[in-house]
Amino acid sequence: MSAGLTTHVLDTSREGPAEGVSVTLQRLEEDSETIASGITNDDGRLEEPLLGPEEIEPGTYELVFDVGTYYEEKPLGSTFLGEVPVRFTIDNADEHYHVPLLLSPGGYTTYRGS
Repeated sequence: MSAGLTTHVLDTSREGPAEGVSVTLQRLEEDSETIASGITNDDGRLEEPLLGPEEIEPGTYELVFDVGTYYEEKPLGSTFLGEVPVRFTIDNADEHYHVPLLLSPGGYTTYRGS
């Protein structure tokens, strides 16, 4: 896979992808700025990479997942979590970074995927 940044959201309480989660990417520098956003599809992925090979550069970033709204729209009702921020560093712009989110109404985990 070419250099870039992607994400994937899986709902462990529903044993599958989390469709309809709003995702925002910010680059954290002196002035934080939103540089990409999207909503997960029926496979829990965004239609396009958050950063492509031409856009990715070293720095500190934060993905913000709006899981509160996602769970409010499900039969389970509201969730303990609202927004889930995941802060990470891209140190090699020639590599691919995949940041999955595994979530449930009361918790989450993330890791650097492949």
